[in-house]
Amino acid sequence: MTAQSGYGISGWGETKGQAYLLASTAERDSAVEVLKAGYAEGRLTKEEYEARAEQAFTARTLGDLARVTADLPGGALDARPLRSVPAPARTNALAVGSLACGIGQLFFGPLATIPAIVLGHVARREIRRTGEDGMGLATAGLVLGWTGAALVAATGLFIALLVALVAHA
Repeated sequence: MTAQSGYGISGWGETKGQAYLLASTAERDSAVEVLKAGYAEGRLTKEEYEARAEQAFTARTLGDLARVTADLPGGALDARPLRSVPAPARTNALAVGSLACGIGQLFFGPLATIPAIVLGHVARREIRRTGEDGMGLATAGLVLGWTGAALVAATGLFIALLVALVAHA
């Protein structure tokens, strides 16, 4: 069975003249969810669901998706734009740099300590301002940086104490 739009029903994006736009994977998945709901509610038989799901997975345009779901609630009757899927938030590059410098202390010693701390603080401020992802990366870079700084300070203190003891003896 092939689902047809017909009957003057506008589909996803057709109300704004976007039926010709290529469908994304997220849009195909959304159409299949509408079909699953229709099957679960008893609006579609198993054969109809399978045929329409196949059509949805192979649909090239938004108009093709609209034809597959036109007669189901939440389908083309909603005339909702599927392109309103929010883009994933970017990860702050300074947070990645902070973590890289924090880990780099294992290979480069204290040379990477100060950059890990500075980049971590700057990244956290930027993340709060812009809403980007990466707060955990920045925090991990800060923790590694300050831990490295504490180890450098403790090592310096130990060496100074050892030199003082040797000089006194």
